[in-house]
Amino acid sequence: MNKNPLASTILAPRRLLSALALSGCLFAGFQALTLAGSNPGLTIFSGVDNRRDILDYHLDFGGRPNHVGERYKLYVPAKKLTQGVSKFFISYLERPEFDGQFDLDRVDVRVEGKSVPIKEVYWDKESRVIEIDLAQPIEASKKAEIVFSNVKNPGNGTYYFICDVLSSGDIPIRLYIGTWILSIERV
Repeated sequence: MNKNPLASTILAPRRLLSALALSGCLFAGFQALTLAGSNPGLTIFSGVDNRRDILDYHLDFGGRPNHVGERYKLYVPAKKLTQGVSKFFISYLERPEFDGQFDLDRVDVRVEGKSVPIKEVYWDKESRVIEIDLAQPIEASKKAEIVFSNVKNPGNGTYYFICDVLSSGDIPIRLYIGTWILSIERV
């Protein structure tokens, strides 16, 4: 038995520090398990040039691979829509291959919680672009939410969905708004 009182006072803070570090790791791991696949979380290395260009989203049913009936809520902040919007363009990259399915009859655009009338939704699978043509333009500086319901998720992977808009001003211009980085993974 160690009778040195100095040794026990040095070991006590080390044990406390070790216990705190272990607790922190466990807590962080638990948080990751409960939130994985349903929202963007923390993105460190994304390939998107500017962190401000990463847009928020939420997957209502957890983003499980090949799940049918998923709902994607894609958020566009008001500060990004400075020109107003008459049309949304959502494109995605060729790799990884997106083998999911969108139900074009179940697309909704909301501004301040209210649905905006849609003229037409068109999905060009070959070019990997979904166009949402609005019946009435969205005013400038209004937050928008694009909702895809009844989606069949693709297989495991990280999918980049790029948002462009056609401005609703006198001279319509196509503008890059940002990118949603969706993670589809089995938890």
